[in-house]
Amino acid sequence: MADLEAPLVRPKRKKVWVDYFVQFRWIIVIFVVLPISFTLYFLTYLGDVRSEWKSYSKRQKEHEENVKKVQKRLKERNPSKDGLVCTARKPWIAVGMRNVDYKRARHFEVDLSAFRNILEIDQERMIAKCEPLVNMGQITRATVPLNLALAVVAELDDLTVGGLINGYGIEGSSHLYGLFSDTVVAYEIVLADGRVVRATKDNEYSDLFYAIPWSQGTLGLLMSAEIKLIPIKEYMKLTYKPVRGNVRDLAQAYIDSFAPGFDDEDSEKVPDFVETMIYNPHEGVCMTGKYASKEEAKMKGNKINSVGWWFKPWFYQHAETSLKKGEFVEYIPTRDYYHRHTRCLYWEGKLILPFGDQWWFRYLFGWLMPPKVSLLKATQGEAIRNYYHEMHVIQDMLVPLYKVPDALEWVDREMEIYPLWLCPHRLYKLPCKTMIYPEEGFEQERRQGDTSYAQMFTDVGVYYTPGPVFRGEVFDGVDAVRRLETWLIENHGFQPQYAVSELDEKKFWRMFDAGLYEQCRNKYGAVGTFMSVYYKCKKGRKTEKEVQEAEKAQLETPYAEEDQPE
Repeated sequence: MADLEAPLVRPKRKKVWVDYFVQFRWIIVIFVVLPISFTLYFLTYLGDVRSEWKSYSKRQKEHEENVKKVQKRLKERNPSKDGLVCTARKPWIAVGMRNVDYKRARHFEVDLSAFRNILEIDQERMIAKCEPLVNMGQITRATVPLNLALAVVAELDDLTVGGLINGYGIEGSSHLYGLFSDTVVAYEIVLADGRVVRATKDNEYSDLFYAIPWSQGTLGLLMSAEIKLIPIKEYMKLTYKPVRGNVRDLAQAYIDSFAPGFDDEDSEKVPDFVETMIYNPHEGVCMTGKYASKEEAKMKGNKINSVGWWFKPWFYQHAETSLKKGEFVEYIPTRDYYHRHTRCLYWEGKLILPFGDQWWFRYLFGWLMPPKVSLLKATQGEAIRNYYHEMHVIQDMLVPLYKVPDALEWVDREMEIYPLWLCPHRLYKLPCKTMIYPEEGFEQERRQGDTSYAQMFTDVGVYYTPGPVFRGEVFDGVDAVRRLETWLIENHGFQPQYAVSELDEKKFWRMFDAGLYEQCRNKYGAVGTFMSVYYKCKKGRKTEKEVQEAEKAQLETPYAEEDQPE
């Protein structure tokens, strides 16, 4: 890695009008986005309360009626005249930063807006049955008072069950339970022909069960999911440990924070939650959490910190104080901990509202936070959107745990983005090869963190403005993302599809495995009904002709071919 030591030299960049608009965008955020966001959050909360007042039997009856409406709608489609099927959800509503350009092509809409109810919390089976638009804030309000939670609770309130299943979901407990989709035990799917099927890992639709994750809704329409629940306690005992050194030292400290002695017999030493934040090339804070009872948290000498209050310091800044104070321990109410990054959107809030972290703003207006990502997207035009694509990075790098030092060095050299978020997750060895999969032979290597049945991976969250942009230097964000994706392919890494991608189709299917996905596309009639996952994720406008030609090629040639020498 010696070639990474020399810093890149970039020329100065001349400012344009968009720079000044972005600099003062906080005016629109304060006077337009925040008030509307707060109103929408409140109305959504009222809707959730109304849903909770209904009996489970009534919710189930409404669910069955709504599923029949979806079936009827699909059967109304004329394949020769109507476009490909997609949901009626507006493009800007999606939480991901990728532009939903595929809806600009002619399409046949199916309305799923009614599917936002928790259908059942089964405390005997330890299963929560949820419709796809149930979000994380809604599910934790229902489960945490019962001392239960989903095995993986994604941090941001607005993230939905459907998005986390069809796309990507991770949390600090993923080193134990895998990604969000790994905690699902059954899917209820409406197929292209209108049939409703229940897919599990051991029934006749097991191939569909394993193909659904990462498919972006291109195999069928998700109606509900049965998701694993775990018992929890009222508080999270969180330990903050500062670490210093070069980026490789920081990476190793992160690995050592949870991986030593990581085996089934050593469960008492394994933390319930793990995350690390790297604040600069020489400093970071490793955090490990264990569930704790109310009695333990309130024992004399223990500190309780309710980080969820609107006036509290933003979580990433609070954690950073460990660099000055040294290692410390505190108890955080469990639900507050789950959503610790919601109010400031990790650290993106600092760019959206430069003074949003100040004590006076937090006390006076912190209750309005956070702005809805969907509204932020809705209030930016084409020029602003292109500016963020070129001058801003929101990417996740999923890499094998042992490659984290290399990944951090690459990001430091190529993008100079800090803070960085590190969160480990198991990538299971499954009965079939899915779109993402562990390295071949990992179970023989058994590197730090691996087990015989899962390879330990890490999400390196790269969310912020690159250093060169802050310094007024030329930065080609498109080229940087392209090189990041190439690095991931070369290092058996993956990129969640919510992000902006510069991959062409051939390279997309080098990163992901197409075998099972294409098999299910053909077996369950998705070809010609739903857009393929590549074209759904592809950046830029999609014409109907382009999509139809791709669908035809899919029937004739496998995509997952190796690069041929030119």
